[in-house]
Amino acid sequence: MIHLSNYINGELRAPIKKDYLDVYDPSCGEIYAKAPSSTVEDVEAAIKSAEKAFPAWSLTSLEERSKILLRISDLIESRLEELAKAESKDNGKPLWLAKAVDIPRAASNFRFFSQAITQFASESHQTTGRSAINYTLREALGVVACISPWNLPLYLFTWKIAPALAAGNTVVAKPSEVTPMTAYLLSEICNEAGLPAGVLNILHGLGPTIGNSLNVHPTIKAISFTGSTRVGAEISRQAAPLFKKLSLEMGGKNPNIIFDDCNYEKMLETTLRSSFINQGQICLCGSRIYVQEGIYESFIEDFVERTRQMQVGPPALESSRLGAVVSEAHFNKVMSYIALAKEEGGRILTGGHAIQPEGFEKGWYIAPTIIEGLDNNCRTNQEEIFGPVVSVMPFKTEEEAIALANGTSYGLATTLWTEKLSRVHRLAPRLQTGILWVNTWMLRDLRTPFGGVKNSGVGREGGFEALRFFTQSKNVCIQYD
Repeated sequence: MIHLSNYINGELRAPIKKDYLDVYDPSCGEIYAKAPSSTVEDVEAAIKSAEKAFPAWSLTSLEERSKILLRISDLIESRLEELAKAESKDNGKPLWLAKAVDIPRAASNFRFFSQAITQFASESHQTTGRSAINYTLREALGVVACISPWNLPLYLFTWKIAPALAAGNTVVAKPSEVTPMTAYLLSEICNEAGLPAGVLNILHGLGPTIGNSLNVHPTIKAISFTGSTRVGAEISRQAAPLFKKLSLEMGGKNPNIIFDDCNYEKMLETTLRSSFINQGQICLCGSRIYVQEGIYESFIEDFVERTRQMQVGPPALESSRLGAVVSEAHFNKVMSYIALAKEEGGRILTGGHAIQPEGFEKGWYIAPTIIEGLDNNCRTNQEEIFGPVVSVMPFKTEEEAIALANGTSYGLATTLWTEKLSRVHRLAPRLQTGILWVNTWMLRDLRTPFGGVKNSGVGREGGFEALRFFTQSKNVCIQYD
C-alpha cells in the first residue's frame, strides 16, 4: 500500500493528525494507495512556509525562475512513462491518452510560462505637455492558492502552478483527493529541479477542509480554481467579501453546432472525440449536439455506428478508446442521468448501460451513450453530466441554432461546423461562449485566453492573462524639469 505525503517547505511530510484517505483504482474498483487527509493545522503550516519563502522568491531574477521552471518541464518529460501510468491508474483514463496528452501538456505548461515571464513587458507613457512619464510595474501578489480537479489531474494542476510561480508568487496547491498521485510525484520533481523550499506547497485532502481554510485565510491573496459551478460559487461567497482575486473555471454544457455544408467526414471523426474522449470527463466536451435537418438522419446513422465501434476497457489496453470513469460516486451520478433522460422522454440510440470487462468486473465503466428526442429545456440538456453521454437534436435555421446553443446557464465552449465564412462571422458574436472552435475541437494555443461566461466562470487563464491574474499593477508617475 502506497502512502502519499504532503509537500511543505520542500519536505515530504505526513499529515499532522496522521489521518489518510483511500485512493481507488477506477479500472478495478480497488484501493491501491492512501493520501493525507490534511487538517487546518497542515494548511497553516503550508501557508507559513509559503509566506516565509515569498520575499526571496519574488526577488529572484526572471532568468533564474525561468531556468528552474524549465528544469521541472524537462524532468516531467524524462518521467513520461511513470507519470502516464500513474495518471491512468489514478483517473481511469486510457494509458495512451495520458501519454499523448496529459503528461506532455503538463511539461508544456511549465516550459511555456518559463519563457512567457521573460516577455511579460511593462508599459510606459510619456505625458505630453506636462514633462512627465508614467510606467507600470507588475508585481507578484504574495501567497496564492491553486485548486485543481480530478479529470485532467497533472495537466490542470500545472496549468495553474506554472504561471503563479513564474510571476514570483509562492503557492499552496490542492489537487483533487480523488486523483492525488501525479501531484505527489510532482513534489519529488520540484525538489530535484532545485525549487527553493516553501515556494510550492502541495496539500492532499478533502475540499471542504482545505478549500474552506484557504478561502478565508488572510494571507492568501488570490485563488485559482477549476471544478464544479457549485464549489466555485461557494469559493466566491467566502472569498469575495475578503477582496481576494478570483479565477473560477467551472462547469460546461457545451453545444456542438453542425451545419449541412460542413466537411462531413472531418466533423464526424472530431465529434466522436469531442463527445467521448476521457470518458466525456472534460469540461470542454460537446454534450449537446445540434445537427441541421438536411444531414440529421445521415449523421445519426453514422454517429451511432461509429460510437458502437468504440471499445471500452481497461486503461492499460492500447485498444481501449474509453477507460473507466473516475469513481463509484461519479459512476452512479452518470447512470442516474441516463435514467433521468429516459424519464424525460429520451430514446437511447446506443449505450446507456454499464460495462464489465473480463477481469475488471468491479471497475466503473459506462458505454458511450447517445440520446435522442429530448426537449432542450429538460434537466438532461441543462445540467452538466460530465460523462460519456450526449444528446442529439435537429435544427433548421441559424436563428434556431443560436437559440438552442445559448439556452443554458453555461457558456464555456462551442464548436461550430460550417464551410461558410460569412456564417462564422455572423454567429461568433452572438454565441454566448468563452471559446468558439470552428471546424475543429480542443485545438489550444497556450498564448490565448481560456475561460467561460455565465455560470461557466469568472476570469481568464492562459498566456499573459494568467500572468496578469497572478500579479498586481502599480503606476509610477515621474515629472521632470
